[in-house]
Amino acid sequence: MRWPLPALFSWGAAWAVFLFLSRSGLSLLAALLLASVLGAGLALLHSARWRRIMVALGFPLSVLMSGQLAAMPAWIWLLPLALLALAYPSRSWGDAPLFPTPRNALLGLRELAPLPDGAQLLDAGCGLGHGLRELRRAYPQARIEGVEWSGLLARVVAWRCPWAKIHRGDMWAQSWQPYALVYVFQRPETMARVWAKACAELPDSAWLISLDFAVPEQQPRASMPLPGGHSLWIYQIRTRQRPG
Repeated sequence: MRWPLPALFSWGAAWAVFLFLSRSGLSLLAALLLASVLGAGLALLHSARWRRIMVALGFPLSVLMSGQLAAMPAWIWLLPLALLALAYPSRSWGDAPLFPTPRNALLGLRELAPLPDGAQLLDAGCGLGHGLRELRRAYPQARIEGVEWSGLLARVVAWRCPWAKIHRGDMWAQSWQPYALVYVFQRPETMARVWAKACAELPDSAWLISLDFAVPEQQPRASMPLPGGHSLWIYQIRTRQRPG
């Protein structure tokens, strides 16, 4: 199942067990603990750490919130769902999650991937702008752009990063040809597609920078371990790498 359907299934299973146990005469505390254990067990089935955390915490947090919101009408739950749909539309589910680039993650990048002043850079899938800010720290004289599918996030990041040019659109449809460097924080499943697009569209000697996820079966020009278990993968496009 495509994300976030596995999370919804896990939370729904935990809720079903909780309701069944509580209505069978078990105390609410015991039912909550057992259902939370089930949710935590289902969380272990997810490969990404951030997904395991979300799945494990989702059920107990939802129980807590439901207790606080007991006196409010049921339709109030539609508000956070509507906000989620605006911020993270379903078309984005197959790409990266809304997860920020850590602060100072790109500080050493300029030495490993040198660029002239005024070079044009792209954060493909810029989210809330954390990657844009780190690119600016690494290349203060560059012309930095971002592309984001979510209309809501595109407006927010344009406000947060007024010095960057923000495109509201599909990172897979937008041409990467004008850029000397493209930065991505994607998923392991999409890295082969990222590499194919980079080889097809980026100019010779341009850079592809990936946070955390390597391109399968490709040798990076350099890699750099980062605090917190992160890593940076640095690739340079060469003519001989292009298909055909």
